[in-house]
Amino acid sequence: MPTVFGYHDVKDTAHWLASPKREEVFGPIGVTNIRTFVCPDDRTKVGVMMDVPDVEQMARAVQSPAPEMIEAMQYDGVLPETLVILVEERP
Repeated sequence: MPTVFGYHDVKDTAHWLASPKREEVFGPIGVTNIRTFVCPDDRTKVGVMMDVPDVEQMARAVQSPAPEMIEAMQYDGVLPETLVILVEERP
């Protein structure tokens, strides 16, 4: 199962860290082992690492977001224009 790392800026890091929305929107598409990261020099820069069974499905969910994904990002204070997704690749 590939590991995906996504990073972006947020309005309120404490709120983002405490939010249940990641599990709510990614759990139904089989995403597991979600871990959160915060830049120590600029706490508005955050990231998530997760195991994703279907990377294409996850990419569609983020790139053409359904209403629940948009609502989750808004609730979490994610600045969507800063979102970058990296997918693990092995040689």
